[in-house]
Amino acid sequence: MEDYSAGQAGTETAQERIPKLIAHMENVIRGKRLQIEMVITCLLAKGHVLMEDNPGTGKTVLARTLAHSVSGHGEDGNIIFKRIQFTPDLLPMDLIGSHLFDERNADFVFKKGPLFCNVLLADEINRASPKVQSALLECMAEGQITVGDTTTKLEDLFFTIATQNPIEMEGTYPLPAAQLDRFFMKIYFGYVDAATEVDIYRNYDRIQDNLEHLKQVLSLQDVLALRQEAEAVFVHDEIVQAVANIVRGTREHQEITLGASTRAGIAFLRCLKAFALVKGRSFVIEDDVQAIARSVLDHRLIYRNREAKLKAFDQILQKEMDRLSKLKLY
Repeated sequence: MEDYSAGQAGTETAQERIPKLIAHMENVIRGKRLQIEMVITCLLAKGHVLMEDNPGTGKTVLARTLAHSVSGHGEDGNIIFKRIQFTPDLLPMDLIGSHLFDERNADFVFKKGPLFCNVLLADEINRASPKVQSALLECMAEGQITVGDTTTKLEDLFFTIATQNPIEMEGTYPLPAAQLDRFFMKIYFGYVDAATEVDIYRNYDRIQDNLEHLKQVLSLQDVLALRQEAEAVFVHDEIVQAVANIVRGTREHQEITLGASTRAGIAFLRCLKAFALVKGRSFVIEDDVQAIARSVLDHRLIYRNREAKLKAFDQILQKEMDRLSKLKLY
């Protein structure tokens, strides 16, 4: 496994840094390049990502792999990674922190909780009660935490990677619409193909060793610089119009009872820019819209029934892709 030094990345371009990060993660995560790209997209778009699938598909491993690839194992110290295992008995103060009495100074002092970090892994988030889930709302939406009458700003880099099991499983609490809207993307992880699965079985011990010895590939400054580059990616006016048409189409489709908001459209544009950068481009193309539209918008919508969920969004997206293909922008 290659050993990269985050300190050497200062002179590298985005076209060098991002492929290096992806290659580093693929030492552990096999056969899931698109999912890796989408998680990095959310990181660079200044958003948060939710991964849903059955237990054992690699959701938590992917989250840990990205976190350690940008933070190391604590020896570098410039990016703080925290992991919270969500359980039914968790309390909001377990995330935010609480005031403790300091006998020496005869005063209460605030002990910060794990939300005061740069990269947060919220593992099995839908196993905690709605009260605990809501503790994440302010920090994810506004980058701050309020305790009593004191509001504390979080760091410039605050990125939440949440995992959840399908909501039909026992002992889970479905995330409310307001919480889901804070996630820029919802990714379904899925199983790997047959050949990749055999490769994992043959090399599982080496893969585990790679996970335990992941090095830091990007520094805090590298991540912040890449975020600025993502903001500067060019988006053609017709693609902006396509985003608006898709968002508006979700509100007007008769099989969708709750459409996407303006905030969802802004998140869509930011993800398009970041995804283009991840793909090595300084401009967004039509195929980017097709690639990430469902991951960005689908979890924000409420459909009339299961059949509508399978067809309605695809109808809206296909109509707009047909319009873009006739324009031949690139």
